[in-house]
Amino acid sequence: MWGLVLLAGLALPYLAYWWADSATTERLREAGAQRLEVYATSLENLLDKYDLVPRMLELDKDVVRLLENPGDEDARNSVNEYLEGLNKKAESSNIYIVNLQGRTQAASNWRQKDSFIGDDVNFRPYIRNALRGRPGGFYGVGTTSLEPGYFYAHGIYKDGRMLGVAAIKVSIENQQRSWTQGSDKVALVDPNGVIFLSSDPEWKFKALKPLSPSVRAELEQTRQYFAQELPALTLKYDEALANGNRLLVIRDSNAAGAATTPLMLAQTRSLTPRDWTFIYLSDLNAARGNASVAFLFALLAYGFLVLLFLYWRQRLRAKEELERMVDERTASLARMTQDLSKEVEVRRQAEQQLQITQNELFQAGKLAVLGQMSASITHELNQPLTALRTMSDNAVLLFERGRMDDVRNNLKTISQVVARMGTITGKLKSFARKSNAELGPVSIHTSISNALVLVERRIQLDKVTFQLRIDQADTYALCDSNRLEQVLLNLMTNALDSMAGSAVRELVLEVSSQPGRVLIRVADSGPGLSDEARERLFEPFYTSKPQGEGLGLGLAISEQIIRDFGGSLRAEQASAGACFAIELKSAQET
Repeated sequence: MWGLVLLAGLALPYLAYWWADSATTERLREAGAQRLEVYATSLENLLDKYDLVPRMLELDKDVVRLLENPGDEDARNSVNEYLEGLNKKAESSNIYIVNLQGRTQAASNWRQKDSFIGDDVNFRPYIRNALRGRPGGFYGVGTTSLEPGYFYAHGIYKDGRMLGVAAIKVSIENQQRSWTQGSDKVALVDPNGVIFLSSDPEWKFKALKPLSPSVRAELEQTRQYFAQELPALTLKYDEALANGNRLLVIRDSNAAGAATTPLMLAQTRSLTPRDWTFIYLSDLNAARGNASVAFLFALLAYGFLVLLFLYWRQRLRAKEELERMVDERTASLARMTQDLSKEVEVRRQAEQQLQITQNELFQAGKLAVLGQMSASITHELNQPLTALRTMSDNAVLLFERGRMDDVRNNLKTISQVVARMGTITGKLKSFARKSNAELGPVSIHTSISNALVLVERRIQLDKVTFQLRIDQADTYALCDSNRLEQVLLNLMTNALDSMAGSAVRELVLEVSSQPGRVLIRVADSGPGLSDEARERLFEPFYTSKPQGEGLGLGLAISEQIIRDFGGSLRAEQASAGACFAIELKSAQET
């Protein structure tokens, strides 16, 4: 009997140790998998954004002209300046154009001593693959700047014929700064097993296993890591688990003191298009600690039961001790649950913020327009304020003289002036409010009237002839009234700006209906649109206004708003000046 008691006393603590170890390891695995997904998604989003830049350069006429005529220095200078500006906007390291022989023709760093222009980069795999019609990325150390980065190249074609390659270099070193999680480690590994990004700086440019001579020869040929020696880490312990993860103990013989990690749980996540692998190493010391606590807890509990059987008199004292331990364990679990709930809430708020961002951009566009109109609005309000003060003073004098009829007339005039000011401020308040972006039937007559209230004073001050061509019967379109007024105000403000230096100033607003569609045209007698402006009309941050007088976001935001309505905003050909057309769905057809 006592043999069975002793056997049970040994088995129970070991079962508790196994259970606590398994449960804590699973929590670490889930937390590591979530962080791994966040890191991978963040990196993929960053690289996907920059992958679009080389594809866009195929649309640039000067780039095509330079590749067709390498001796055209005017084209080369134009492309160099364009790449320099694009590189600053994109916040990339470098952008360059390569011909079919693999030699750089233009680069964003053309002003620097270590410019890429004239360099032969045909030895780089991403250049060779792009020249073979296979665009792709590549991580490596720059042979000129010695700075590591991610390179992406894409072919430039004209009429189906390849002319050259556009390439971009981006620094992704800042990504690893957010990877530090206590004693956990994160590493990004290339197909050859070389760590090129890591939360542990000592692991960077080291291999998970010794590199074969053929791999080293290939790396030397491509100069991927240039002068790095790429020593190997030593796996002191390696065990494969049933779920595909591994248990590892890694020794870095090349680090100071030959540092060795504790037992780590290794999880991986592939970045498929680039053939990279994320590795997340969770420190299992916490799991072993919890398992040890569980082992001791089970052992003490079993001993308590034995003592309860043998020493009945100490039952109350032992019970209080057990309850205290249970309370501590419960509080610990409650804190862990609360922390997880907070993390879930943070993630939910981040997703909501993504939805809010676009609405905030539209709101910023409204406030920018109001800022540009502040002078005329201030003048519009100052005049009635001056009149109110004069009439108020007159009313006091008339009242003292007993001229009550004149006092009454003065007060009526004051009421009319205040009502006029209330109309202006009311329109400003309505225009500045945030829209809920819900679509519904909107009166075109009302939207035009509301927008005109905000610009009519400027029309008078600028001596602009205004024509409104609209049917007597109201027209309804499917959109949001507040955002439609924002677009109309932006187009009319742009038209007034463009006519600032014109001798003849005419602004025409015309509304017409077609089956299922409503068409609104805003035309002016200004200088019109250049070919360059017409091509880049809705490009963010592009503006033809003098520096400091525009952000270049108005038309881009307006085009996005109309597109969200299911309509379109375009510039039409005009015999004189510029003409913009808004096409919307008719509310009568929905």
